[in-house]
Amino acid sequence: MHAVTGPWRFFRTYATSRKSRLGPALSLDHFIQRTRVLSFYRSIIRSTRRIPDPKTRAETRRFARDEFERHRGVTDLAHIRYLLSTGKTEWESMERYIHGL
Repeated sequence: MHAVTGPWRFFRTYATSRKSRLGPALSLDHFIQRTRVLSFYRSIIRSTRRIPDPKTRAETRRFARDEFERHRGVTDLAHIRYLLSTGKTEWESMERYIHGL
């Protein structure tokens, strides 16, 4: 086998030594849970549009964002499922309150 020379040497080195900026690949279970979490977050943001007071709407969105950011580093699937279940239950009770406004 011959050594790579010329401009191709740069490309080969770049392609093989470059670290992914996305981090390690997710398992299928992690990917599915990530999708569910993002979907839940989007549904919260959409639901806050019904809050008439702009200050309360912004505060609710900020609170939701802070909660998701606080748990960003969780990697245990059981814990992710628990947080998602608990969050959905809490949000459903909050939605009932919002609809009552």
